[in-house]
Amino acid sequence: MTKRLIVTYSWSGNTAKMATALQQVTGADQVMLTVAADTFSTDMYATSDIANQQLASGKLPALTNSLPDLRQYDTILVGGPVWSAKVATPVRRFLAQLGDFRGIMLPFYTDAGTPGSYEADFEKLLPGSVTFKAGIGLSGSQLAKANTILQTWWQKEN
Repeated sequence: MTKRLIVTYSWSGNTAKMATALQQVTGADQVMLTVAADTFSTDMYATSDIANQQLASGKLPALTNSLPDLRQYDTILVGGPVWSAKVATPVRRFLAQLGDFRGIMLPFYTDAGTPGSYEADFEKLLPGSVTFKAGIGLSGSQLAKANTILQTWWQKEN
């Protein structure tokens, strides 16, 4: 039996809504990534500037929660917001901590209009032991129909 995990970082709550809908569709276990409360601004543009500084310096934010043993999962769905067409820095931190996970990984993400090269950026962050599968992104306006959209996508992927 395939064991699945949803790992999510949500800055505004949109990706968390998507993760909840995805959990209903997949039946996967779920864990939310957290960072210290003062890591990011409540302003989207200020947060983008902070994330770009983190990327430039290589100092990604520390995750403040513990994670399950990833080796017990066959598939991990990793969700986060799109920041400047890139993977959000807390998600990047998680991907840097994959250790010896050797399963399938699919990204899911929320964006404010266009994901740009999000999936290509995500795939580049994975170690060679991970099998990348194309993911799915939703804009905030699509979240009301998330269950239907995700059900259709998941049926195609599995």
